[in-house]
Amino acid sequence: MNRKIFLSVALLVAGVSVGFAQSNLLNAKKPSEIGKKTAEQDSLDYDKPLPYGYVGDRDMLFSKKVWEIVDLDQRINFPMYFPTEDSNLGDGRKSLFKTLIDAMKAGKLTEVYDDSYFITKVAAENIEEKFFFKELNESGIDVKNQYPDKDIAALEAEGIINAEHYNTSTLQPSDVTKYKILGVWYFDKRQGELKYRILGICPMAPSALDKLRSSGEAEPVELFWVFYPAARDILHEAKAFNERNSSMPITFDHLLNSRRFSGTIVKEENVYGDRLIEEYMRENSQMQLLEAERVKEKIRNFEQDMWNY
Repeated sequence: MNRKIFLSVALLVAGVSVGFAQSNLLNAKKPSEIGKKTAEQDSLDYDKPLPYGYVGDRDMLFSKKVWEIVDLDQRINFPMYFPTEDSNLGDGRKSLFKTLIDAMKAGKLTEVYDDSYFITKVAAENIEEKFFFKELNESGIDVKNQYPDKDIAALEAEGIINAEHYNTSTLQPSDVTKYKILGVWYFDKRQGELKYRILGICPMAPSALDKLRSSGEAEPVELFWVFYPAARDILHEAKAFNERNSSMPITFDHLLNSRRFSGTIVKEENVYGDRLIEEYMRENSQMQLLEAERVKEKIRNFEQDMWNY
């Protein structure tokens, strides 16, 4: 009897999961009906991110901000990286970077800043300047030297200089190889447990200038910082691929909040102006990794020490 109940529940969950992946997939009579919810489904679904609970200042017995690097070359982090191009599979799936950029262009995401302290806001058009760069090549320089009295804009207007006279570089979603995540670990004394909450996320890639001029692989830099709580609704609408069960994709918001990624701590808030680990563990990658583990253990041990008598 118990087994029958378990199977019924499992089948029910599976049915809900299919609807979550692509609505009406098994009931569609033509491809255009796939992915469209019926009016009944829309009225029953509550498709919103799980709201954060209120945490009072007096409830935080301990807190520590940490900055982590998420390397997208690691397999566990692939759902944040792929697809590197627009999906042609009909599922509308995007990479995390493309999701953020599209939301910024549409004006849905405005809480974008130039660093992880969220002081100076950055407009979407100013960020896009980092994604494209062009400079005159040798033939373009030769043409420009023939007209010393005219500026480049005038030469372009007259058609003397055109696209063939430029070397161009465009930043692509595939160039985003890392993310930097700012989060805070805190001990909630009311619930008696250590918790984690993301405050900001930053895509990292070589700038278009470095990509053009660098002969090898350019070092990724911070492109912009997104204040995470303001982006939760957007990240909840975008789905990441679930390798274990394709009928039940997970949202980017769920992926990040549940820490389904691998990150390495590169900085913690400290008395030295929040200096990076690599600034005091120079030219020794192994010691930097061990220091990152030490910071992690220090936070974890605080919770363990709370229950020692």
